[in-house]
Amino acid sequence: MPAERPLLGAIEAGGTKFVLGVGDGPDAIIEQMQIPTRDPETTLAETVAFFRKHAGLAAIGIGSFGPLERNRDAAKWGHILATPKPGWSDCDLAGSIARTFGLPVGFDTDVNAAALAEARRGAARDAKVSVYVTIGTGIGGGVIADGQIIGGTGHPELGHMRPRRAADDRDFGGTCPFHGDCLEGLASGPAIIARWGQSLSHLAPDHEAHAIIAGYLAEMCNSVRATLAPDAIVLGGGVMGTPGLFERIVAEASARDGGYFALSANQVIRRPALGPISGLAGAFLLAADLLQD
Repeated sequence: MPAERPLLGAIEAGGTKFVLGVGDGPDAIIEQMQIPTRDPETTLAETVAFFRKHAGLAAIGIGSFGPLERNRDAAKWGHILATPKPGWSDCDLAGSIARTFGLPVGFDTDVNAAALAEARRGAARDAKVSVYVTIGTGIGGGVIADGQIIGGTGHPELGHMRPRRAADDRDFGGTCPFHGDCLEGLASGPAIIARWGQSLSHLAPDHEAHAIIAGYLAEMCNSVRATLAPDAIVLGGGVMGTPGLFERIVAEASARDGGYFALSANQVIRRPALGPISGLAGAFLLAADLLQD
């Protein structure tokens, strides 16, 4: 008989909510629970209480909001760094969980975790190099090559690239406190609301916002294609729930790429296969990878 797989814990730590799970992998979740993200003390106490119900955990994986320190050789590995989320800057998230349970803990950004899950189990299973981009409260991206997360001194910040502005779209300065009109400052959910007063999905289908946002996201896709030559770019996040936006992005990317790339925009740009569980699934994979290592 095949040996039983080890029991794993998973945490998708978001700025609004923590999603907690226990199982032997993303395909076999025994229990899952969601708690609101309050202050670190309260949130971590509830997280610990959830995992204490499950004896025999072998490892825990965490995909967290950031910015964070993912380099295991760094003095602040496992910490959330200077974040706008009140009270969470310098929180030793991974370290506190590791010390409490005496277990190995995998730690990375929530978008890297989602990227890992889509690469191994989702829409980018066939890709040698894939990129996952979430467009929501912020814009973030993760890069996977040969099944592994790519990162050096930090983690990719695709949301802070600057797309080419349309000639007739120069008045809006953007909402990013660091860069103004970077991609996040132009096309994230809060940027859309700041500019037009409503979310993209609530604006009329013929509103100018749809073409403008699709254009900026298409610019991002083509920049990623030119820089990383991915086989797949998976677009997720709340803004991507807007009807027709995905199709607009693909059409704009194709119209703007000049036929230059080996793979067409239709082949490369994809919808997520795992949907809302991609981050939690990735956290399970972070835990499983520790045991393999």
